[in-house]
Amino acid sequence: MSTATTTDTATGTAGPTPHVADTHDRIRVHGARENNLRDIDVELPKRRLTVFTGVSGSGKSSLVFGTIAAESQRLINETYSAFVQGFMPTQARPDVDVLDGITTAIIVGQERMGGDVRSTVGTATDTGAMLRILFSRLGQPHIGSPQAFSFNVASISGAGAVTFQQGGKTVKERRDFSITGGMCPHCEGRGSISDIDLTALYDDSKSINEGAITIPGYSMDGWYGRIYRGVGWFDPDKPIRDFTPQELHDLVYREATKVKIEGINLTYTGLVPQVQKSYLSKDVEALQPHIRAFVERAAVFTPCPECGGTRLSEAARSSKIDGLSIADVNAMQISDLAEWVRGLDEPSVGPLLEALRDTLDSFVEIGLGYLALERPAGTLSGGEAQRTKMIRHLGSSLTDVTYVFDEPTIGLHPHDIQRMNNLLLRLRDKGNTVLVVEHKPETIAIADHVVDLGPGAGTEGGTICFEGSLEGLRASDTVTGRHLDDRARLKDTVRTPSGALEVRGATAHNLRGVDVDIPLGVLVVVTGVAGSGKSSLIDGSVAGREGVVSVDQAPIKGSRRSNPATYTGLLDPIRKAFAKANGVKPALFSANSEGACPNCNGAGVVYTDLGMMAGVATTCEVCEGKRFQAAVLEYTFGGPSDPKDISEILAMPVAEAQAFFSAGDAKTPAAARILTALADVGLGYLRLGQPLTTLSGGERQRLKLATHLGEKGGTFVLDEPTTGLHLADVEQMLGLLDRLVDAGRSVIVIEHHQAVMAHADWIIDLGPGAGHDGGRIVFEGTPADLVAGRSTLTGEHLAQYVGA
Repeated sequence: MSTATTTDTATGTAGPTPHVADTHDRIRVHGARENNLRDIDVELPKRRLTVFTGVSGSGKSSLVFGTIAAESQRLINETYSAFVQGFMPTQARPDVDVLDGITTAIIVGQERMGGDVRSTVGTATDTGAMLRILFSRLGQPHIGSPQAFSFNVASISGAGAVTFQQGGKTVKERRDFSITGGMCPHCEGRGSISDIDLTALYDDSKSINEGAITIPGYSMDGWYGRIYRGVGWFDPDKPIRDFTPQELHDLVYREATKVKIEGINLTYTGLVPQVQKSYLSKDVEALQPHIRAFVERAAVFTPCPECGGTRLSEAARSSKIDGLSIADVNAMQISDLAEWVRGLDEPSVGPLLEALRDTLDSFVEIGLGYLALERPAGTLSGGEAQRTKMIRHLGSSLTDVTYVFDEPTIGLHPHDIQRMNNLLLRLRDKGNTVLVVEHKPETIAIADHVVDLGPGAGTEGGTICFEGSLEGLRASDTVTGRHLDDRARLKDTVRTPSGALEVRGATAHNLRGVDVDIPLGVLVVVTGVAGSGKSSLIDGSVAGREGVVSVDQAPIKGSRRSNPATYTGLLDPIRKAFAKANGVKPALFSANSEGACPNCNGAGVVYTDLGMMAGVATTCEVCEGKRFQAAVLEYTFGGPSDPKDISEILAMPVAEAQAFFSAGDAKTPAAARILTALADVGLGYLRLGQPLTTLSGGERQRLKLATHLGEKGGTFVLDEPTTGLHLADVEQMLGLLDRLVDAGRSVIVIEHHQAVMAHADWIIDLGPGAGHDGGRIVFEGTPADLVAGRSTLTGEHLAQYVGA
């Protein structure tokens, strides 16, 4: 057998020719056109860490997630049988000419974990299942199998006769069965029971005719008034506080009852059953804002009195290991739980203990040691959820896998970013390809290869501006290259507070009786390492107060029919303006109502379902993708000088629409106000009709922020508003925060970005650590004092950032 040779040009010596299998060392993308990508070509080195940069909306996610990762997952799904594919989500092939050299992709995205009340950190990872097995083997007294410790399994038993065929005969036997589950029977494993605050339903000092019922929509001028006046069970002119016990029961608790009022058969339902059916059984986030506010006032959730909020039955809590029940273990901080498990020495469950130790140690290593396994998964921030998903990959023996991360530093204090960087490098050093979409300079700095997209966002982006090393990016004349070394300065003077918002004895989660006065009329930044108690302080003691407008990180919901115009309410004044100008109904100018194209039902595209194959979407031939009937498009608005139909309005970018609705014949103040808010948060490039499903995470959060800017309230609470923002856009966000304060608002920002800290008038730093090592105020004062003292982790990193 002969071995081919090649000459090393550097040394002049002959060496072996690389095997052909070793030549596939790059991921090649040619002609990518997904979303706003402009037919781009890029080659990415395998087994290296590549960071994708660029302004928000430049096309990073379209390239990494929408093209490379999506095609990898689609090809893997195609290896399964058609039967199995029928049960899997179908994925269309990305709009790209050639994708070569891709490997199996594991996506670790920003999506929040399941918000179901039954989903906890323990159930969302393998730790809950392993602990249940552990207690079923070692717990004393022994109560049953692992499901006896699961709060999602109810105990059930039954008996009866069963009939079956055996040997050609019909046989009837008596059978009985029993399942021992760990679910608390009182709260059904939810940990809390809901009650209704009656004071939110009615004002007992008034009579029904005087408008005592305060439930949204319960007007005495309509059918509700006719029912309550005609039912005859109570006097509608008597104050509710004077009702007899029976009258009060009929008004508040009576179940659905058939009645006949004014000759019409109707159903009467008491206030509490009606509210439970109409509002409490629905997703609160999907309700209209005023109804959501009512539900949050009326519904009171208290810990279950039988299980103490542990979700588990008495039997499950009675079985213990070393004096601790599974409820006690789930409530422990994970870093403490890891130490407890390390102290167990039972050879009979050795492999289980080893796997459990490794998983819990991964939690601590990744910076989530402050969590407890009982923590509801829906309460985790985007960054915490993403790091929780990473845990199962840290100990994996897989190599030559492509790991795809979407801003893994979200929600991380500068002190924690270095730890995340080390984890990314560890995945790379095991022989994996790591692709990271990121804005933070600290993570861009560890890249082996950088791909910068831009130059702008939306239609102005979608091209490769730079590809190469970090030093090459720094020297390039791209937006990212120019701003890579940007550093905000400490302000020479800070604003003087106009008052203070007092918080006394805050004890939510890990807070230790915190007392703090939050200055009003200035820009306040609340900071500290992840898990130090920032959100617990603000959400638990500030956000619910009157006059406080809170903008959290919860993702906005919307289908492909939703767009910035519908989400912000912008389309309402636009439809009314079109209707008034043309003398027709506003509903004609809605693609979800009377104006919809009958062929595509207002979607603009026609979807053909192909079973287990990816569905095909084709542009509607009747409306040509404009979504409206031809007759509707004949109506225009804007005067003879610049008439526009409704489809042309929806195709406009925000900046162009702002100019259009701010002056001339098309002047519409209500629309201009909303468009100005969208431009203020840096979304001037978005098209009004662009589907929400195509927006990046940062764009969605800023869209949410824009909808709140017009709300009446003296205090704004913002949770990490720089999430998803490019370095160049952070300055614009700081300008927006300044404008809010200068307009007389108080702004409280939960933030880790040093630029925002440096720009603050006042800083409240929590710590010194996470979980039970945090929960205290470690600094209050101006950024200059924090830098001068360097007494906290935040002070050290901020001093380093500003070069002090």
